[in-house]
Amino acid sequence: YYNHIDFITEGAVVPDLRRGLLNDRNESPRHYIDIEDFHIPISSLPKTTKEAYTKYDSAFLNKAGYLPWYIQNIMEKLTTAFTKRSKSEILFLSAELAHYVGDAHMPLHTASNFNGQFTDQKGVHALWESEIPEMFGNNYNFKTENAAYISDITAETWNIITHTHSLEDTLLLDEKKVRKIFNTDNMYKKDAAGNNVLSYNQPVFSDEYARQFNNAMNGMVEAQLRLSIQDVANYWYTAWVNGGSPELLSLDDEHLTSQNQKNYKLEYKAWSKGKLLNLSNEKE
Repeated sequence: YYNHIDFITEGAVVPDLRRGLLNDRNESPRHYIDIEDFHIPISSLPKTTKEAYTKYDSAFLNKAGYLPWYIQNIMEKLTTAFTKRSKSEILFLSAELAHYVGDAHMPLHTASNFNGQFTDQKGVHALWESEIPEMFGNNYNFKTENAAYISDITAETWNIITHTHSLEDTLLLDEKKVRKIFNTDNMYKKDAAGNNVLSYNQPVFSDEYARQFNNAMNGMVEAQLRLSIQDVANYWYTAWVNGGSPELLSLDDEHLTSQNQKNYKLEYKAWSKGKLLNLSNEKE
């Protein structure tokens, strides 16, 4: 994976590009599941993809989303790719899986009120998942445990969704509290002319607003990001094990692996202390 860290990094955002730039109609529902739209407890939802499409028709799932079931689908494909030792498929599917597992850790990706549109909190989605990590990510602790084998992919996927969804109310309540101490004059960023700065036709919250919201959540964004890193590693590792634990370095040129050793050691040492080197972000 380290030999192809650039490909993985860039590939992990491709699902958003398919949705936003290519207007792929099949893409959007892969990124979320609106739990409330099913009108039953999470514990009663179909656990596997087959069960989901037996109980619900495609039109409904395309509206309500099917993130947890799609994660299971990608895992099956990645496992097969490891079995075949197909380098291109392993890298592509690993990047894809990383995106959807990451989405599964964002509370508003599990909620019908995905952008606070029902509670007069529009813009909270991008504030949580983009603005806050961009502002404070350099101070996050990224240290995780070693990758662990997942004995039951279906159960683990739903454990993640259940935990993530449990944070929705706290997230929205914390933002409501912060919103009460701001007004339209200091809530959003302003340009030189005094007009609201817009992103995707939506006002961008001020740095102070983001800071207050981040403080109110007491580290939720950092904790969820770290969990997502751990879980991506666990899913990759599990697919590799279930795919027969194939030896993979021989798929790369020996010179490439040798060339990357020095930087790998430097980055591994930094990560062991919770830091990432060359950390940067691309504006949405």
